[in-house]
Amino acid sequence: MRKAAYAGLFYPKTSNALTKILEECFSGKLGPGALPSKPRPGALPVKAVICPHAGYVYSGMAAAWSYKALAEANLPELFILIGPNHRTNESGVSIETFETPLGFVRADQDFAKALVKKGNIKVNEGIHADEHSLEVQLPFLQFALGDRTEKIKILPLLASDDLDLDKAANDLKETISELKTKVSFIVSSDFTHYGPSYGYLPFSDDIKENLSKLDKEAIEFIRKGDVKGFEKYIHETGASVCGYLAIILLLKTITFDKVSLEQYYTSGDVVGDYTNSVSYASIVFR
Repeated sequence: MRKAAYAGLFYPKTSNALTKILEECFSGKLGPGALPSKPRPGALPVKAVICPHAGYVYSGMAAAWSYKALAEANLPELFILIGPNHRTNESGVSIETFETPLGFVRADQDFAKALVKKGNIKVNEGIHADEHSLEVQLPFLQFALGDRTEKIKILPLLASDDLDLDKAANDLKETISELKTKVSFIVSSDFTHYGPSYGYLPFSDDIKENLSKLDKEAIEFIRKGDVKGFEKYIHETGASVCGYLAIILLLKTITFDKVSLEQYYTSGDVVGDYTNSVSYASIVFR
């Protein structure tokens, strides 16, 4: 059992308080403005979303756009969650059940074992124990899906520098195909971390406008599915997108017909101070 490590830190630790803040994320001025509705007949499946992983008071309204899209689409059998490892340079999946104040989310152990058997991705429970990037996604998933959460399983995967992204993408595609699993991806990433607290100060004037330009250019490479362009842009600008490896892995794994930027803002927009600011985006692939 993987216990909730960040309840009371990134989000409330009681179910009532957590439900209240999740409702506010959907109804807030930067959120989608409404709670998720039931899937509409003929709705396109959502292949993937990219959404942030900061404290809910900052990034929750951006994340709500992604989870509204997921909740209103056809339900997959498996959500593959990919996020960065903020603590070490190790990658790996977890096969444990994750607990949050809203209950439990089960890992798909059969899928995980088939994936690991290919030899490139390992089970690594230790790196998941203290990592927040995937944990903070689960209350959103539970809230958005409601009682349908019991029908789904997850595969939590942390991607770091030790992972061969080409091989990992091939392994994911082959495992999905071999097991005939209906999958949606949830990629956890904040965008630019700006300011002295993050050691990233590429500009000092017109910070709000320059942050938007920096992030939107990165997002445009994502929208085009231009993996090489995105990777080159990150390296050339030094843009501190913490989940860039997870994003690259996603782009190497999926094909898509339509992609939309549902929401974008920064923590500076929330608090009115850009001295230190983190950018958040909700991107939906169909």
